[in-house]
Amino acid sequence: MQLHVFPNAEAVATEAAHFIVHRIKEVLSRQDRFTICLSGGSTPKRLHQLLAEEPLQSQIDWSKIHVFWGDERYVPLEDDRNNARMAYDTLLNKVNIPEEQIHVMRTDYDSPADSAAAYEKILHQYFDNQPHSFDLLILGMGDDAHTLSLFPNTEVIHENTRWCSSFFLEQQDMFRVTITRPIANQSGCILFLTTGSGKAKALANVLEGPRDIDQYPSQSVQATEGTTIWMVDEAAAAALERR
Repeated sequence: MQLHVFPNAEAVATEAAHFIVHRIKEVLSRQDRFTICLSGGSTPKRLHQLLAEEPLQSQIDWSKIHVFWGDERYVPLEDDRNNARMAYDTLLNKVNIPEEQIHVMRTDYDSPADSAAAYEKILHQYFDNQPHSFDLLILGMGDDAHTLSLFPNTEVIHENTRWCSSFFLEQQDMFRVTITRPIANQSGCILFLTTGSGKAKALANVLEGPRDIDQYPSQSVQATEGTTIWMVDEAAAAALERR
């Protein structure tokens, strides 16, 4: 695990954007596609904007990018809370990725379970018998230490078979669809982006506290063969003992 601390949220987004460009170039030098898994949240939103603008946009061969999502609120694509909607608005509508290479977690099925099953099928089509899953999985972390839709004390944290699952999150009064640890931890690279003083206690618990994935689900997501990188700002890192 690598930890990099930057002065503020803008610096985190900027460094992450340059890292992603470098990783895409490096991976595409040895294979003909790059699979990236996106997340929601404020930091990824700024990251998307940087990738969609010059000088970075033209440094990426967007025709070879294949896009996935780590989780989704089960609300329509038109809803402002929808993670895919945010990604289209801030990035995907501004770059030339073939539409068939953009794999939205659809929320127009009869049920969230149907959505999860359909997404799991897509993931197996891409990643069965491959050395790893996503070339890059981008994650955030909530102030309760959740990542993806792995919230504290939810059963989905312990899912060891299915690659995608759905469940009703009572505290948000909505269904969520999420990839699970088995596929996430097979990623070639996992990049956590964490900013703000509200995340400081959770970050210290996740990185330096006792292992308790029910309380701190972000502890459970770590690349088993690849690299796990945390890019955080000074505010989020404030409670860490080791820097």
